[in-house]
Amino acid sequence: MLSQLPNPITSPPWWQLINWIADPIGYQDKYSQKYGDIFTMHLSGLGSPVVIGNPQVIGAIFSQDSQFDIGRANALAEPLVGRNSLMLLDGARHRRERKLLMPPFHGERLQTYAQQICLITEQVVSQWQVNQPFIARTAMQQVSLEVILQIVFGLSAGERYQQLKSLLTDWLDMTDSPLRSSMLFLRFLQQDWGAWTPWSRMKRRQRHVHDLLQAEIEERRNKGDEGRTDVLSLMMAVRDENGQAMSDEEVRDELLTILFAGHETTATTLAWAFYQIHQQLDVREKLLQELDSLGENSPPMKIAQLPYLTAVCQETLRMYPVIPVLFPRITKSPIKIAGHFFDAETTLMPSIYLVHYREDLYPSAQQFKPERFLERQYSASEYFPFGGGSRRCLGYALAQLEMKLVLATILSKCQLALAADKPVKLQRRGFTLAPAGGVRMVMTGKRQKAIFSNQC
Repeated sequence: MLSQLPNPITSPPWWQLINWIADPIGYQDKYSQKYGDIFTMHLSGLGSPVVIGNPQVIGAIFSQDSQFDIGRANALAEPLVGRNSLMLLDGARHRRERKLLMPPFHGERLQTYAQQICLITEQVVSQWQVNQPFIARTAMQQVSLEVILQIVFGLSAGERYQQLKSLLTDWLDMTDSPLRSSMLFLRFLQQDWGAWTPWSRMKRRQRHVHDLLQAEIEERRNKGDEGRTDVLSLMMAVRDENGQAMSDEEVRDELLTILFAGHETTATTLAWAFYQIHQQLDVREKLLQELDSLGENSPPMKIAQLPYLTAVCQETLRMYPVIPVLFPRITKSPIKIAGHFFDAETTLMPSIYLVHYREDLYPSAQQFKPERFLERQYSASEYFPFGGGSRRCLGYALAQLEMKLVLATILSKCQLALAADKPVKLQRRGFTLAPAGGVRMVMTGKRQKAIFSNQC
């Protein structure tokens, strides 16, 4: 089978797997230079996915998502998000769940969430001290976790809130390095060999999180939650065309999916944004000028529409994709895609990284240049930080809103600087890529500009 796939990499499968886990960006760089924008990996125990960095092929894949099994291809994520996660579903069930989950993340709901995001950010910033260094990614994790707990789970106080806050942080930190992340890829490490083993500790924390979420769901069902606007309440209230609600297991697994898809990713992207903004001082000055031009007491949704702020977020997402490739897609039958033939059961893996660094689309791709998004409109197969086709991230609008409002809040209130004048490298963190060391920063002073309305 491997010989029929395009440009197969010939090094030993075990060696390819180690390199893919340790440095997926360097791995793609190396073999895209050798083979071009389509090549086949052979990963020990994980099969032979075809990596695709060609926008035309990727666009054709997005338009034919019904021809693939996508949920089945994401089986690696099941130990984290559960078997009922939208990530692991295909066909009619995937369409049902996606339709049920869509309303809380769009439209007027975002305006309600905007005010909470501002308040959460201000509460985290209020703890910072002048001239006291901090880790940007850790601070942004505090913000994004509170957004998940308050806006998604609907929890802001109480014992259950405190337990979940501590547990979720510990659970996510269990895969904070390439070595610790390897247990997500190597099935022989996914064994319960006693309380001291990493997999056992991970599963124990997962069970505790499940119990807490189940208790919250049962309490809501018994007491009712009329008038609440958090995502959990909306998920429990929605019904499909047959009048059926989501089961407790479906609700719980979707909450965990939102946690993994929205917490780690947003915190990481914000850390990279602060890194680039304070490495490129002209970018910082343009951002501050744009924010200051608004005047005082501007509504959050108006701030979120600022063009240069939006471009900075877009360029950060381009340069620093939080996952190295998109959800894999397994062909259901033999298929021709943009002139390429693939047999049934072929795993196709569109690469965000390879497309986002194409010089024909993004000249000087290694440079942070927000202006490129003010000068050009990119298609859905040229720029896709949130995925594409039927699998585009449901929470993309909320994630973008959170990024913009967190950046605007902090930059309008704080004078920041990088604590170290040296490049920050990418490092695997679970299924995602994060800045090694988390980006050390320091608050050098405070700004008095108040750009937000009293609602925040």
